[in-house]
Order: sequence, then C-alpha cells, then structure tokens
Amino acid sequence: MYWIELGLIGLFIATFLAATILPFSSEAVLAGVLMAGLDPVSCLIVATLGNTLGGMSSFGLGYLGDWRWIKRYLRVDEKSVVKWKQLVDRFGAYTALLCWLPFVGDVIAIALGLFKANIVRVLLWMTIGKMARYAVVIWIYYSATN
Repeated sequence: MYWIELGLIGLFIATFLAATILPFSSEAVLAGVLMAGLDPVSCLIVATLGNTLGGMSSFGLGYLGDWRWIKRYLRVDEKSVVKWKQLVDRFGAYTALLCWLPFVGDVIAIALGLFKANIVRVLLWMTIGKMARYAVVIWIYYSATN
C-alpha cells in the first residue's frame, strides 16, 4: 500500500483525505504503519492531526455556505433542514465529537459550518473525538497482535 511506504507523511495524507467526502479507510493505513514498526504515539498524533484538519476543511466548506440554500438548491425537505438546525442549535459544537463516524461524520462537519457553530469549540471537540477513535484503533491493533 503506497500510503504505508510514505510512513507518517502517508498516514497524514490518508487521514486527511478520509475526513473529507472521499471514501477512504484511514484505519487500514494506521494499522499498516503500525505493522511497519512506526511509533504508536507519533501515529496517534499524526492521524489525529490529519483527520481533524480534513474534518475542519469540511466544516470550512459548510461555513462558506448558507443553510437556507439546502432547501432551495438541494431540494431537501424543509423539515429535515430545520431538524438539523435545531440539533446544531441545541448541542452546538459538542456534535463535532461524532465527526469520526463513517458517512455521517462529514455531514455533521459540514452542517456545523453551515449553521455557523463556534469554530474553536468545533475544533476542540472534533480533535477529542478523532483522537479517541484512533486511540481505540491503536489499542485494538496491539491487543490483537500481542
């Protein structure tokens, strides 16, 4: 796998891309670089940084938009848009903890941007959620290999 050959740089690129709308398994790359003998703490830091920056790029794309455009241009039912807005208004940046989830994580990041959630809080909670995910992946890897 090409990403693994690049080491930490490959891990960063893979985790960044996985946090965008591109379907990509950063966990496989993380396991690969761990198998190659890279330091797990360095891998945790790099994977978290790459994935968080990728998630924040989705947040940024949403931030450039206007949530009212969703129903107008994407023809999404107004009830669905209002439901998402209420969710973001109610839980705010805390929902960024869930940005690590497959498929819906990107939507959450974009929605947080569209609804203009606090960027500092989004960054904090997104980082915590993504770091926790990679810590669990590393723990599972070492539990399975030892």
